[in-house]
Amino acid sequence: MNVRSFQLSDYRPVTELLETVLSEECYELTMEAFARQLSWDSELVLVAAIDDEIAGMIIGTIDNNKGYYYRIAVHPDYQRQGLGKRLIESLRTRFEQRNVTKIMITADEHNEPILSLYESLGYATNDFFRSFQKLSIVAG
Repeated sequence: MNVRSFQLSDYRPVTELLETVLSEECYELTMEAFARQLSWDSELVLVAAIDDEIAGMIIGTIDNNKGYYYRIAVHPDYQRQGLGKRLIESLRTRFEQRNVTKIMITADEHNEPILSLYESLGYATNDFFRSFQKLSIVAG
């Protein structure tokens, strides 16, 4: 498995992955945030490739000097094999390289089912970002 920065050639496989994994509502919200993040800082969008096939991806952002895990998606064929953890750890490294003051997890209704994954990596409930004020990649 290779975790790397998103490349333009990943666009179609990543959107297909998101369509497969996310609900329709979540997909629409994620695609808007994905496009904004790519235009601002594509280095915070990572993909996990296995044999040149996109098996997972994660979107992060930095807002007010805080790093945020926004959305993670792993293809059902590769779930529970450590891909999600590798993506999270790789993005954490990027956040640390950028000297963010705190790392948070966006905890909207679409991320609730995987918050336990973040907890297994040492994040606590006070690291979950639940707010009526949306991140700039969501709000525009």
